[in-house]
Amino acid sequence: MQKLGIAIVGAGMIGAVHRRAALLAGAEVRGVAASSSQRAREMAQSWNVPRAYRNIEEVVADPQVQVVHICTPNHLHRPMAQAALEAGKHVICEKPLATTLEYAQAMATLAASSGLVATVPFVYRYHPVIREARARIAQGELGPLHLIHGSYLQDWLLDPASNNWRVDPVLGGASRVFADIGSHWCDLVEWTSGERFAEVSAAFNTVVNERGTVTSQSFTTPAARSTMQPVTSEDVAAAMFRTDAGTLASLTVSQVSAGRRNRLWFEIDGAKASLAFNQEDAERLWIGLPDQREEIFVRGPGAGSAEQRRLSVLPAGHAQSYSHCFEAFIADTYRAIEGERPQGLPTFDDGLRSARIVDRVITSARTRAWTTIA
Repeated sequence: MQKLGIAIVGAGMIGAVHRRAALLAGAEVRGVAASSSQRAREMAQSWNVPRAYRNIEEVVADPQVQVVHICTPNHLHRPMAQAALEAGKHVICEKPLATTLEYAQAMATLAASSGLVATVPFVYRYHPVIREARARIAQGELGPLHLIHGSYLQDWLLDPASNNWRVDPVLGGASRVFADIGSHWCDLVEWTSGERFAEVSAAFNTVVNERGTVTSQSFTTPAARSTMQPVTSEDVAAAMFRTDAGTLASLTVSQVSAGRRNRLWFEIDGAKASLAFNQEDAERLWIGLPDQREEIFVRGPGAGSAEQRRLSVLPAGHAQSYSHCFEAFIADTYRAIEGERPQGLPTFDDGLRSARIVDRVITSARTRAWTTIA
């Protein structure tokens, strides 16, 4: 089978993650585009790839590229994904699809009409124990759902000297913390529980009102003695949801919670059992049972649902990680390009769903009212 030729647009942290996953999935990286021609040349040399593209036009004109990976700041996602799809390229685009719901709708419509594969890396779906949780809920092991609750907490913007393009609404969009990480929680919980959020009441707060000079790299040490700049995007957010089945759900998100590196956590409580997942301890799924009983399901290829076993590529006790999730997502995208239909592969339709939830959360926070999601 001929290797897929891919191009990576964006050479930051997540671009490097895409590159590694693509290589492990058997693709050939044909070239890279970055924030400048010089940066692209540097990365092409570092990655040992043939081409350093000057712009998206050069990327989509390359006949040896079948798949474009878009790993840029948010405001560039829509025009770049549109250019790739219109040129007949399959697309893997970081979320959000666009910084507005209207543009996200246009992108999902274009992807559907193109007949091409277009996916979004909601990769937390690829933790094996998430597949186990979804299977158990679908089989009725929890019974009717009573409550969903959780949080997504980080601390990388706790220091006022820290800044990033995500903080700027022009580059990142109208919401920062909810759109950036709350969107992952919402996708994961809807997909795992099988229930969709129908309405929301949300609140935002900015607790760091000034930040240092913007840097291009995320999760890096703040620049010393940088000029302070005003902040308008939210640092923390809280949301109460009601699902289409009537279940209440609550979510707290923050990028200023000391000691929380990347703690995505949720619990789903049902009439017969509960289960809980912590992304920082993703080898285990906690299961609460009546009569004060508890169980721990440990990820591994020898037990559990078929999807859990498929994604458990290492024996139990040999920890898998976020990178394994990303690698499985990329491999499934390439399988879809070859005509397969992998279970749980997040597409531009899921990206549109995420954009709709974020849009309704922003509206609720601004109006201080319950808002229908639809």
